[in-house]
Amino acid sequence: MLDESAHSLTRRPRRLRQSAAHRALVREAHVSASDLIQPLFVEEAAGGGAGRTPIAAMPGQYRFSVSALVEEAGRLAALGIPGVALFPAISPDLKDAEARHALDEDGLYPRAIRALKAAHPEMLVMTDVALDPYSSDGHDGLVLGGRIHNDRTLDVLAAMAVLHAQAGADFVAPSDMMDGRVAAIRGALDGAGFTDVGILSYTAKYASAFYGPFRHALSSAPRPREGVPADKKTYQMDPANGREALLEAELDVAEGADVLMVKPGLPYLDVVSALKAHFPAHPVAVYNVSGEYAMVKAAVAAGYLEERGVVMETLLSMKRAGADIILTYHAKDAAVWLREGTHG
Repeated sequence: MLDESAHSLTRRPRRLRQSAAHRALVREAHVSASDLIQPLFVEEAAGGGAGRTPIAAMPGQYRFSVSALVEEAGRLAALGIPGVALFPAISPDLKDAEARHALDEDGLYPRAIRALKAAHPEMLVMTDVALDPYSSDGHDGLVLGGRIHNDRTLDVLAAMAVLHAQAGADFVAPSDMMDGRVAAIRGALDGAGFTDVGILSYTAKYASAFYGPFRHALSSAPRPREGVPADKKTYQMDPANGREALLEAELDVAEGADVLMVKPGLPYLDVVSALKAHFPAHPVAVYNVSGEYAMVKAAVAAGYLEERGVVMETLLSMKRAGADIILTYHAKDAAVWLREGTHG
């Protein structure tokens, strides 16, 4: 039998791996429930009284009525999850080319925000600022003359942000990728007296193939029509570009963003790391998107992966890359596993 003591190895990294206690002592990255934000979908109450509609492309996720949304937020708060990112499923008959319903103060979205804050005032509510849920064209900006008009869109986004702030939003999250939208929103919020409302900017949002289940959940994909761009590549970032994200972050910081976010997550952890390295004073968030979630769920359902281990390893990888905040559909399950101590 080989006697390891006979080898003159002074550096043995395995010394710090030999027990669970050793590994916990020197662990570099940690995930806690307070790092996580749960994205939630809201819709007008459907018939049948269930209060929630399953999303086929995202097993375990639902579109909630306002009352059911409030109940779900209570369960999340009890698990130590500090906030939710809210997305509206808007009825097709309320969508038009100008996305006018986005500014309806009595619409579904402002009502949902008010209900959440009334029931759970300590829970952070992050709202989506983009036009695609309200647009009959399915684009994040206004379509004019066959292109997405940047500056005309800014006026609508700024008004949306103020509307959300009036309803009680803690953070507005522009996900549109229009140039200058952070400055426009910050100016509008400050001008309306909402200097304490934060901006969580989708700083580096890529034109990704990982958004399919989300667009299914909200029916928000671009709709083919003559003279309308067929995709979002003229405003969302090219997946080939990493350095460009630093320019977007530099602009967002200068314009007043409070948090910088990268979307999607796993394929872009190099971008998360770069943003954290170049902007260490700014919190960095990452969005573990619907396609990433759906792939895990499909592999687990097929018996190929063990869910808890894969989910927690995924979240740890995001923290290790430099993310301070993780938006993830796994948040509720992860918080339960963390509380139970059953996360591997």
